[in-house]
Amino acid sequence: MSTTIRKSGLQREVLSLYRRALRMVRTKPPSTQPNFRLFVQYSFHAQSHISPRNVSAIEHLLRKGKRQIEMYEGSGVKDCWVSEEMREWEKGRRRLRD
Repeated sequence: MSTTIRKSGLQREVLSLYRRALRMVRTKPPSTQPNFRLFVQYSFHAQSHISPRNVSAIEHLLRKGKRQIEMYEGSGVKDCWVSEEMREWEKGRRRLRD
């Protein structure tokens, strides 16, 4: 018997925003998609320390994230800047997976 844990409204909103961001990545030029994907993954990871009980902070980050994704969804945006910190984080993740 499997039990499924129901997600709160905020959890569903965060997951929806993450999926929207990943869909946005697929609309970008193939050569820059890895930069956008890393940017999205790192951005969500960097905010993962927020307590699930801190509803006002989560709501603020959702609003901020929606505005940011709307900006990046624009057809004029072809690439995004990726910091060395983001690249190091990605290398660490790859080492853990291998």
